Amino acid sequence: MVEAAEGAAPDPSEALDLGDFIEALGRLRLWAGAPSYRALAKAVGPALKPPQVVAHTTIGDLFQARRRRLDIDLVTATVRALGLGEQAVARWRAACVRVQAQARGGEVADAARQLPADLATFTGREEQLRALADALDAAPHQGRTVVISAIEGMGGVGKTALAVHLAHRLVAAGRFAETQLYVNLRGFDPEREPADPVEVLGTFLRQLGVPAKQVPHGVDERAAMFRNRMSGRQALVLLDDAADEKQVRDLIPAGPSCLVLITSRRSLAAVDGATLFPLEVFSRAEATALLQRIVGAERVAAEAAAAARIVELCGCLPLAVALAAGRLRSRPAWTLAYMADRLRGDVADATALGSRTLRDVFDLSYRGLPPQAQRVFRLLGRHPGVDYTVPAVAAMADITAHEADTLLELLQDEYLLQQKTPGRYELHDLLRGFAAQAAAAEHTDEGDAAVGRLCWWFLHSAYNAAKAVDTPDLPAPDRPCEHPPMTFASYDEALGWFGHEWHNLIAVQHAARDLGLHEAVWRLAVAQKFAAALHYRFADSVAAHEYAVDAARALGDRAVEARVTGGLGLALRFLGRLDEAERRYREAHAILSELGDWVRMGPVLLNLGEVSCDRKDYEQAIAAYTQALEVFERSGAIGGRGTAYRLLGCIHQETGDLDQAEHYFMLSMQDNQTVTEAARADGTKVGDRRGRVSLLSHLAAVYLARGEVERAVRGYGDTVDLARSVGDKYLLADASDGWGQALLAAGRHPQAQAAWTEALTLFTDIGHDRAAAVRRRLHDVQGA
Repeated sequence: MVEAAEGAAPDPSEALDLGDFIEALGRLRLWAGAPSYRALAKAVGPALKPPQVVAHTTIGDLFQARRRRLDIDLVTATVRALGLGEQAVARWRAACVRVQAQARGGEVADAARQLPADLATFTGREEQLRALADALDAAPHQGRTVVISAIEGMGGVGKTALAVHLAHRLVAAGRFAETQLYVNLRGFDPEREPADPVEVLGTFLRQLGVPAKQVPHGVDERAAMFRNRMSGRQALVLLDDAADEKQVRDLIPAGPSCLVLITSRRSLAAVDGATLFPLEVFSRAEATALLQRIVGAERVAAEAAAAARIVELCGCLPLAVALAAGRLRSRPAWTLAYMADRLRGDVADATALGSRTLRDVFDLSYRGLPPQAQRVFRLLGRHPGVDYTVPAVAAMADITAHEADTLLELLQDEYLLQQKTPGRYELHDLLRGFAAQAAAAEHTDEGDAAVGRLCWWFLHSAYNAAKAVDTPDLPAPDRPCEHPPMTFASYDEALGWFGHEWHNLIAVQHAARDLGLHEAVWRLAVAQKFAAALHYRFADSVAAHEYAVDAARALGDRAVEARVTGGLGLALRFLGRLDEAERRYREAHAILSELGDWVRMGPVLLNLGEVSCDRKDYEQAIAAYTQALEVFERSGAIGGRGTAYRLLGCIHQETGDLDQAEHYFMLSMQDNQTVTEAARADGTKVGDRRGRVSLLSHLAAVYLARGEVERAVRGYGDTVDLARSVGDKYLLADASDGWGQALLAAGRHPQAQAAWTEALTLFTDIGHDRAAAVRRRLHDVQGA
């Protein structure tokens, strides 16, 4: 027996006729190291039954294309001598029998109608089918020479099923009925190399009736002959599972009467003239319909809630739904609820059906990536958030932003990532699970270090955003950031970043907590505190500050514990949980008294006063504010003193003592001006511009309540101007609302209408419930 070479042996099942089989036999001899005919004859003779001496010329004749018949036993012994195992030998014998039978019957292999069978369970995709048909119909009007539709998408999304179904639908409608060619290009085959275009062209030409010995050898010559043979034909060519545009370039005919359908889990944007059809996962309705198709409508209807959970846990990925349905169909004793519970553990394991698993499907895409892209994909499996930006991934992977952008775009081209919003990338839930498993298989030290870099990057970015929205009492990070954090040119830009990254910030804080990064945990809570109030994310702020309290205690830092305990009290107060808020404030006050920290004690007393004010206990509130004033005098905190004056003014305004309210507001205005000038001189500090807007608004309200209408109009006008420069939408909406009321009182109805229109737009934009009241005022003034 001849020793076989490494690599895949030729596949005899691809032989279409006797000449094709003999050509494959020659390739098998080359695969086996091209043994001489004499060596083969010595190995073949003893293997025959009965054993006999075989001349080397007899063996040589087997490999001659001119032959019209073969000795099946001699062929079987020869392929065995060439080093194949018994299973492979059996396949060669079966192929030899088949082509011999065709030769004896004078048959020509009708391979010009080669579409695979349409799936009986094909479901949905009507919108995509219409779009593909529309592209076909529009092609003649657009002067195209050949219609090329590239169906792209992640593994398991149903690209091949859609292409095959469309092809059958077109043929059934009488289109492209003359010729249909199909080839699996094996672009992502785990066991075999991608199909060589030269070999595919050879197969196509023989399917089109070209004798094997007349098929040219070179790719250019074969491509030219293929285009010539396809000219004028009503032909459909389905190129399935393409590796890239290079693999399909020479397989595309030139005639305008042809349709080429290409499927790939890689972007084929580089294919000239191709219309791209990125395929998304099923809608919930389509996924449920597929589940019904396989499991049975009655069984699904009986457990509709469980069916919905199965569809959700499968991420509406057609393959995942089909595999889960297949498991259910093969196990009639299982309930859908039981299957849903299994899916909660590991979808890939729970949906494994024979040799078909989701993990293998995803692994094909992953293995096809270059090493750097594989690393980034694994790290995304450790990313705690829900979507990813280029700067964040650059920090996490410790690469440049340019490298991160290139790799993320590559992952998107491979349909391992998706972009629903420009600049923000996401993983499908099932791919996120696969990436996490791939990351777990690697060294955890690299993953932990990457998550740590991400946490500090988010902290520095959050600090910059918090500073841009004038967050008071903001501690700077105590360690440098290894990668450039986000910077912000305006209040709106920073507040918008908080909105986009909110869920990521929460997830990153959780990840920092799991890694024991206590400094990052408490600082992230403080950095997002003010933005949480502006976005009405008070419940999230409570959770963040509870983690921060735990982190401070783990650090043994009592000063930090007092800070974040006070922040927790503030978030609880905004939620209306006044008793809990008061308890947290008193805990913070006790710690600060223990430390003798008079600077931070004043704000805590103000917060205790606000709790009393919320309860309408104005006497207790005034007592707390007065005590805070004494503390601010002792510590020299002018800004805190100004806040106390403003809050005292608000109480007197609420109780109707307008003169006393104005007195305190003016005292607060003086202190606010002092703080603003000091901040202007020291660029590291933040002036209380918001406090000044609030003061102007309160003063204007006092003037309006006293009937000093023109003074109120001017006051609110100044408030609107300052609020606009600050960039705070709520403050501007509040000021515009007050301005509208003052203008109405002055009889200036059109200006009042304009002011309230702006207020309504702003309140609606931020989702504030005051929009309804402004809408009523606007309606009344329009009616008048």
